[in-house]
Amino acid sequence: MEISVVPLGLGHPSVGGYIAEMVKYLESENIPYELTDMGTLVHGVPATLLRMAQALHELPFKKGVQRVLTHISIDDRRDKEVFLGDKKKSVKARLK
Repeated sequence: MEISVVPLGLGHPSVGGYIAEMVKYLESENIPYELTDMGTLVHGVPATLLRMAQALHELPFKKGVQRVLTHISIDDRRDKEVFLGDKKKSVKARLK
């Protein structure tokens, strides 16, 4: 799943502190993740990922934010087991 949680109405452009809190949550829950410049990739079964998305969505509210925009995209492949980074490896192998 790719997730991007954006707190709105902060009065300043930086959201790094909120992202750091989300990363701390992922690490405390032992959720495999990869932080990117535009969002965060996480690995797991859909039910767990959706619960995790709800928890991440709530984190800025707990810090006093009044509005949060969350985007999620789930790639649920069931014909074989895949992990974070597998798609990049596949494309790089095809470029050789």
